[in-house]
Amino acid sequence: MSTLKKITNNISKVIIGKNESIELAAIALIARGHILLEDVPGTGKTTLAKSLAKSVDAKFQRIQFTADTLPGDVIGLEYFDVKESEFKTRLGPIFANIVVVDEINRAVPRTQSSLLEVMEERTVTIAKQTHSLPEPFLVIATQNPLESAGTFPLPDAQLDRFLLTIRQGYPTREAEKEMMNRFQTNDPLETLHSIISTEEIITVQKRAREVLVGNDVQDYLLEIIEATRNHELIEIGVSPRGTLAFMRAIQARAILNERDYCTPDDIKTLAASVCAHRLTLTIEGEMKTTKEQIMKEILHTISVLVENVR
Repeated sequence: MSTLKKITNNISKVIIGKNESIELAAIALIARGHILLEDVPGTGKTTLAKSLAKSVDAKFQRIQFTADTLPGDVIGLEYFDVKESEFKTRLGPIFANIVVVDEINRAVPRTQSSLLEVMEERTVTIAKQTHSLPEPFLVIATQNPLESAGTFPLPDAQLDRFLLTIRQGYPTREAEKEMMNRFQTNDPLETLHSIISTEEIITVQKRAREVLVGNDVQDYLLEIIEATRNHELIEIGVSPRGTLAFMRAIQARAILNERDYCTPDDIKTLAASVCAHRLTLTIEGEMKTTKEQIMKEILHTISVLVENVR
């Protein structure tokens, strides 16, 4: 069993019956991407992030966003030290390997935008000085899609910076019963051990960039991307940034499955998670369907004409 598979198995000791969510989280880490977790409270969003951080022996931070959260509370700030009569920089909680931004849509747009540079450039600028973030670096932002009071919807520019969206949902009855049994006497999260070092993850991330995306596989991926741009119910389709994110995601999935090449199955499996949140539907589209349903229809209508994955 590969070390990466051991990571997903390690997380499944805590997150029960959600293998797809665990795999997506591992894919985002390998692809150097970020995750938007959309789900109702209590479905294990923060637990998933903590389990991933513990499995990777990484530094973990959690930031609770509220309406009065300021950019300085996230990235840090410059302050004047009266005792030493000089300005100093205090780095914020964003300086960690895995950062959970809880209820990201509760912060005002100004605070949300403070994450833009962080997520894209992996740097933070405080008082005209640029600070590099630690590697590996993964932001896992959560939001409740059913609650709108006191929230500020994420702008398209912010959404486009998330590699993929994960919706865990409620567990099955069997999984929930298993969860009760495992948590009855202790918390499995407390006894979770690291499987891989941050240095090894960085090596895997570099290996993922070398995974072959064959010409036929590229064409199939681009067919899907172009379909989102020409769909009658979609106002704004997947951007070129989204295309590159899609490619990085399928490369990461190939690595996770111990392959040095991508397949159409990688594309089909990840299409909705990578593309749906990047779409802006027309008014008619919002009334008739969902982004996820449109992605399913696109996958159904496009033929897989991949003769050679290499």
